[in-house]
Amino acid sequence: MKPESIYTSKFQASKRERLEACLSDGKPDRTPVALWRHFPVDDQTPEGLAGATLDFQRRYDFDFIKVTPSSSYCLKDWGVQDEWQGATEGTRVYTRRVIHSPEDWTRLQVLDPYNGLLGEQLTCLRLLIDELSDNPDPVPVIQTIFSPLAQAKNLAGLEILLVHLRQYPDFVHTGLKIIAESTLRFIEVVRQVGIAGIFYAVQQASYEILSENEYDQFGHWYDLQVLEAARDLWLNMLHLHGSAIMFQKFIDYPVQIINWHDRDTYPSLTEAKDLTQRILCGGLQREKTMVLGNPIQVIAEARDAIQVTQGTRFILGTGCVLPTIAPHANILAARNSVEL
Repeated sequence: MKPESIYTSKFQASKRERLEACLSDGKPDRTPVALWRHFPVDDQTPEGLAGATLDFQRRYDFDFIKVTPSSSYCLKDWGVQDEWQGATEGTRVYTRRVIHSPEDWTRLQVLDPYNGLLGEQLTCLRLLIDELSDNPDPVPVIQTIFSPLAQAKNLAGLEILLVHLRQYPDFVHTGLKIIAESTLRFIEVVRQVGIAGIFYAVQQASYEILSENEYDQFGHWYDLQVLEAARDLWLNMLHLHGSAIMFQKFIDYPVQIINWHDRDTYPSLTEAKDLTQRILCGGLQREKTMVLGNPIQVIAEARDAIQVTQGTRFILGTGCVLPTIAPHANILAARNSVEL
């Protein structure tokens, strides 16, 4: 179902044409827009996640689909457990970790991307892309990939990870190499399904968590390994999670788009425009505006973001996942704001 909008563009580009115009530093027919969210409970089966994702897309007609499985999809085959406890972000709580002692990092095995939860995510992507393939304006699909360091954090918990990487770095590097290899194998498989790119989630590149030197040692090299595997995909997005992020360390990463909590932390969209030639994705505050605001406030914030970026090298979105409690009227206002 198309959005409940009275606005129509004089020239209606396809979604890929619109995004490619944006990526080439051209002027698209309108600003691309995409929001994404978790689908708790539904995300526990490939059919459930594919169906919920398709329903969301059909309702709002975004310019691309970012597939958002639970963060444990790439970890459960190593033995972690988690459960849904009602977080408004739609995220699950880890109830069992598998890294306790430094030696546990060496016990990880490289995962088979065709089996277990990775295999189920592959099935989800196939279902999505098969369903979309008959559309005269196919929607590009990008798959969430967590950085090896982000996966390590979820395997161990942040406190244990920080202790281990500072006191037992060799053990952690052993684990990160195994995690990276599993991730590379998964990307090689999902590329064949027809994804447009990956959404590469970096979660510890924050001065509140690590120093720059620590991120260089335990994050940077593994990031570049993973991103190299996706380099020839045309719609790769880097997500820098959290506050006090090390933005300037990532401005030359081999991705087309950078997404971060631009309404909550440095840099602003205006500042980022001067720091990088990458496409910027953001502009909407996901809680104060998208959850607690009203459609008038959503449209005003969206139009402000479009104005300060001059409508070039910019995709309207939120700094992270849209909370599951965001009102329909506010989501619709965000979608319609680019048609004004």
